[in-house]
Amino acid sequence: MIVGEDGRTSTEKDTIERDDFWATTSNKQLNFVQHIKTLLATNGRAAVVLPDNVLFEGGAGETIRRKLLHECDLHTLLRLPTGLFYAQGVKANVLFFDKKPASETPWTKQLWIYDLRTNKHYTLKTNPLQRADLDEFVDRYNVGQRQKRKPTWSAENPEGRWRSYSYDELVARDKASLDIFWLKDESLADSDNLPPPEVIAQEIVEDLQAALAQFKLIAEDLGGDVQESA
Repeated sequence: MIVGEDGRTSTEKDTIERDDFWATTSNKQLNFVQHIKTLLATNGRAAVVLPDNVLFEGGAGETIRRKLLHECDLHTLLRLPTGLFYAQGVKANVLFFDKKPASETPWTKQLWIYDLRTNKHYTLKTNPLQRADLDEFVDRYNVGQRQKRKPTWSAENPEGRWRSYSYDELVARDKASLDIFWLKDESLADSDNLPPPEVIAQEIVEDLQAALAQFKLIAEDLGGDVQESA
């Protein structure tokens, strides 16, 4: 299944093969990452919104992540709440990376991750994301002085949302997965910490709508005649 730029899913299998791509794949978002890389000038910077599957998909996904870590400085990953940039129910992230010249040694030294998803509950109407919700991330990003970044996570502060992983730690992970999280999901451990009922209800509605939309697209791709319910 492929997640399109609008968050819609499709089963189409158009494979893109280009000499300047790291891998051949039908996944549009993986190809989008590769295309962005080819457009950047040396030392050019990019911030790309991508769904979760780009972080963990095997095969071409693993190849592309390893190449990205080696040939670019992949320095920041912002994990977003569900449904902000893509269709409802789709989880997304922002990858920040700089294109670098050819090198035998990897350019990525540390990947800094900010988790704005775990134990965060936003909806488009009842509890929309506000600019102030990004303040800590913006402060910790430390534009122009990334070498001065300091984590908020530690063994003494396990609730910190900002921490880094070294290149060696990243490539040692299964399939070089960047789908990394460390915060304890309070809703799974303590029912007293659940969000208000109206927020839960809205999240359920959004997830069901996203699932129905995805199944409709799959049926259409398979040639089915989908009937709208009254």
